[in-house]
Amino acid sequence: MNVSPGRAGLLLLLTAQMLPMIDTSITNVALDSITHSLGTTSTQLELIVALYGVAFAVCLAVGSKLGDNNGRRRILQLGVFIFGLASLLCGISGSVNELLAARVLQGAGAALIVPQILATLHVTLKGPARARAISLYGGIGGIAFIIGQMGGGWLVSADIAGLGWRNAFFINVPICVLFLLLSRSYIPETSSEAPSRIDWPGTSILAIMLCCLLFPMTLGPELNWPWYMQAMLVMVLPLGYLMRAAALLQQKRGLQPLVAPHLLKLPSIRFGLLIAVLFFSCWSGFMFCLAVTLQSGMGMEPWQSGNSFIALGVSYFISACYAPKLIARYSMSTILLSGISLQIFGLIGLMATLYHYGHAAGALIIAPATVFIGYGQALIVNTFYRVGMQDIKPNDAGAASAILSTLQQSTLALGPAVLGGLFLHMQQQNHGNYPQAMIGVLGMEVLMMLVLVMATIAKRRTLSVATAL
Repeated sequence: MNVSPGRAGLLLLLTAQMLPMIDTSITNVALDSITHSLGTTSTQLELIVALYGVAFAVCLAVGSKLGDNNGRRRILQLGVFIFGLASLLCGISGSVNELLAARVLQGAGAALIVPQILATLHVTLKGPARARAISLYGGIGGIAFIIGQMGGGWLVSADIAGLGWRNAFFINVPICVLFLLLSRSYIPETSSEAPSRIDWPGTSILAIMLCCLLFPMTLGPELNWPWYMQAMLVMVLPLGYLMRAAALLQQKRGLQPLVAPHLLKLPSIRFGLLIAVLFFSCWSGFMFCLAVTLQSGMGMEPWQSGNSFIALGVSYFISACYAPKLIARYSMSTILLSGISLQIFGLIGLMATLYHYGHAAGALIIAPATVFIGYGQALIVNTFYRVGMQDIKPNDAGAASAILSTLQQSTLALGPAVLGGLFLHMQQQNHGNYPQAMIGVLGMEVLMMLVLVMATIAKRRTLSVATAL
């Protein structure tokens, strides 16, 4: 029988969950300082953000299986140790290449951390206690976002011991050490009663596929699309076919592949894929491009840039807290369409704000638009897993959840590469005008959200029926 983690254990689990989330926002506010320190190019900045996400996505399913098979607390501790070590390596990096390598290791550590938390809460808590814990788990993203933006901005601007942006990574180290000292006493050990084999071939092919997609999208525009970049993009399709063939072979042998082919045939999973590609890539691309615009384009200090995201983070947190009540009352399609509509309204409002104020746009000036963006984002995120899982049978729940999580992290990684490349192109077209380039990126995101609106309307009847049932 599993032991409840108690309040101290729950606090430790939520702290571990916040580490990867905070790191993403901290990195965004440190980008301009990293540029001045290491002489990075815009493309290298995209890689600093994107490689973390790719490593996170590729290792996520592996992390989940390792926790099930070898003990979730043990793998959580391993993940925190790797994350802390990688944070230290990020902080002492003397070159861009060293920083990129450390970011890959950091993403792998994050992938070992995240799956263990929800699984531990699920198996150790029951009834109202589980509901409260899951609610905290869902809403913690907004808090992590605010802490990361404000705390990261302050750490970089304070320039403690002359370390600048390095403090944004060093701050993770004592938190990881404290977690490791306390976790054994307060977090119970759990594992799956039916351990399963890790799909190493599928994981390897997925890693190669993401690299073949990420590197051309990031480096292609800067290198004028040489033949080998084009070849890498073309390779994505045969690699996808190879991954499917390998998965079918494993199914015939009675093994569980990384991505089960029969699940990809389900309408809910396919719609979840569409949401991931259109929304999560927009989300991460938006955060990256806006951070660069505020710091490099408008000359904001890191703490000023961080404060510019407070309104978005607060509205996201409030929306995440109320979303479960709205979902219980209204159909899933209504909530999703409401979230997308608020997102579009906020994006258009930010476009108008940047067009009118240009380089004079500050934190207070952009706040009204970002409030709508944050509130809409939380509604979309809260419906993503519910929509994606609606056709899933109980015995496929774990595999389907892993697919959706991998999709989410993969598209979060691709956002800065794809939209960052567009941002760089628009900036060059507008003679280095950052606000104008940002307006172009926001316009593309509006178009992508409109596509998602049309897809949601087309699927509205199915979503409504599923919710009613």
